[in-house]
Amino acid sequence: MFTTLLLPAMIAVQPQASTQLANDAESRWVPFELTAGNQLRFAIQVNGRPAFAILDSGVTDSFVTAAFADRIGLKARAREQATAIGGSVEIGWARGGTIAFGGLTRAGSRIGISGAEGLFPFGADMFVGADVLSCCALDIDYDARRFRLLPSGRMPFTGTTVPLSRASTGLFRSEVSVAGHRLRPVVVDTGDGSSLTISRANWIAAGLGNTRLTTTLGWGMGGVSIADTAVVSPVALGTLAVPESEIRIEDPGGFLTISSSAGRIGSGLLMRFRVLMDPGAGRMVLRPGQQIDAPVIRSTSGLLMHQDPTQLRVIHVMRNSPAAAGGWRDGEAICDVNGVAVADLTRLGGAINWGAGAPGTTVRLTLCDGTRRSLTLRRFY
Repeated sequence: MFTTLLLPAMIAVQPQASTQLANDAESRWVPFELTAGNQLRFAIQVNGRPAFAILDSGVTDSFVTAAFADRIGLKARAREQATAIGGSVEIGWARGGTIAFGGLTRAGSRIGISGAEGLFPFGADMFVGADVLSCCALDIDYDARRFRLLPSGRMPFTGTTVPLSRASTGLFRSEVSVAGHRLRPVVVDTGDGSSLTISRANWIAAGLGNTRLTTTLGWGMGGVSIADTAVVSPVALGTLAVPESEIRIEDPGGFLTISSSAGRIGSGLLMRFRVLMDPGAGRMVLRPGQQIDAPVIRSTSGLLMHQDPTQLRVIHVMRNSPAAAGGWRDGEAICDVNGVAVADLTRLGGAINWGAGAPGTTVRLTLCDGTRRSLTLRRFY
């Protein structure tokens, strides 16, 4: 699951951008698909060229990949170091970009160029950030897989209202309650596919110190990190409570510390609602969606895997899991599950599903080097 949170420092004087919202913007829904990591991927025009973008309110400034910049002739005129999840990255800046999607056209703004190509296997060329999205009210209908931009102040549906503001960094901020403990400010980040990340201090303050923990991986522009994680109940936005949610815990010195935030709400939680983000009006409006009461899908194997056409590569062994007890290691590759080749399972869409199967089930696995193992699934967090 990828996160793309970015806080670039401001250099020089930014060009004055011109943003126009069409009179019929309300009818111009933008269809999107959810990536495997819960990012919203949609079609966009960049300098008149077709592209695919990720809707990422957790990025302060919109940027394109270096490969796409080369294809359309965007050249960086300045460079700077930016703070991102996982560490520091270099961003180049090009001027004079024009982007268009839905009813919005934005011209004359600077566009970032990131060379971290390997971190973004979404088939996306651009990440549209808070610098663009803050112009308007953003209505995301996760159930229908579509969103639209509206003039600030519009209220296209009724629901529960929670505060939403724009921090000095440009990021969207709101609040959330975890086990009855209110956290604020929390960043609202549609580019983060996880549900909720909170600081270690707030985890302790919420009285969750005895909760069973395991580990998971997080990716950001700055690299890969391992975080403690657990399933917690309840998590609430205003008066709307989600029965259970997976929470990641960030230690001091991480991105939450740097951005002076108590936590970060990701798309994994937002997708349980229809969401209206309107920082100009100071509010976020939420209405329960089809997934509001859906249980968290928990790993019962402890293997986090990357799916290739013919193999499953282990990228992380979760702490206290059956896989950890069985001596599994990062980097090992599985080519056969219960006598069926991964290549065949991939065609059927079930290559990884067994990793969250029913507790008590024993899975027979053959590694790509011919080694055979069995793994009995159990609930461990």
